Amino acid sequence: MAHLNVHVLNPSPRAVDRRSALRAGAGAAVVGAFAAGCSGDKAGDQPPAPSKPTPSTSAAATAPARPGAHRPAPAPRAFPGQPVQISSGPTTRPQVALTFHGQGDPKIATTLLTEAEKAGARVTVLAVGSWLDEQPAMARRILDGGHELGNHTQHHIDISAMDEAQAYAEITGCADRLRRLTGSIGTWFRPSRAQYATPLVQTLARRAGYPHVLSYDVDSLDFTSPGASAVIRNVTGQIRNGSVVSLHFGYADTVTALPALLAELDRRRLRAVTTTELLI
Repeated sequence: MAHLNVHVLNPSPRAVDRRSALRAGAGAAVVGAFAAGCSGDKAGDQPPAPSKPTPSTSAAATAPARPGAHRPAPAPRAFPGQPVQISSGPTTRPQVALTFHGQGDPKIATTLLTEAEKAGARVTVLAVGSWLDEQPAMARRILDGGHELGNHTQHHIDISAMDEAQAYAEITGCADRLRRLTGSIGTWFRPSRAQYATPLVQTLARRAGYPHVLSYDVDSLDFTSPGASAVIRNVTGQIRNGSVVSLHFGYADTVTALPALLAELDRRRLRAVTTTELLI
């Protein structure tokens, strides 16, 4: 579907140069490692075919950003004055939220998280429950990197087309996985295969414990595999203070585009923060 927490506000020229150099080097490495070997699903936000974890995959997913340090898993919170369905934050501060639909090859996911961390960015990951079943270590990897973790349904099928019982089971199924792995149902819920939740899905999300549903106002369209340059244009052409950007794990174009995208945000003095930080 069509559907980063330490920040330096005014880095010194030397810090900017160092960060830019690191980012450029990392971007080149990422392109060489992944651009040729990863293919996107052009059918439109389709979940990648399930695969068994391999030893190398498990090692990549398990490696924490700060070995031995477990970040507590926050619970959902209400934001008074905000609607039930949130697609952007305040425009008064130079902050944006990069949100990732969480599924696909965990090696790619780990690379994206690492690139964000190198740039001092924090992201929000909306994880698919069945992906967490296959890759349970990714839940702690995301949190230990200082990022935010939320719910993107259990099976990532069209929730808008389900009846009440089916839709509620999709929300609570993923919430149960998150609770088992992290002690929390996650900070956010985002519907699957839909930019916006229907009134029924909003009601069911609230019943499951999520005061808000998370949408977005900038769609990278990375799931269509349009090429890294197009992903960068799609985001930078629309992004503004308070934007919530939709991105995906599992696509080569996203991996290739992220270093340049983070560099452009830095040039514009836009801080990439978690969605919660965006709204506080």
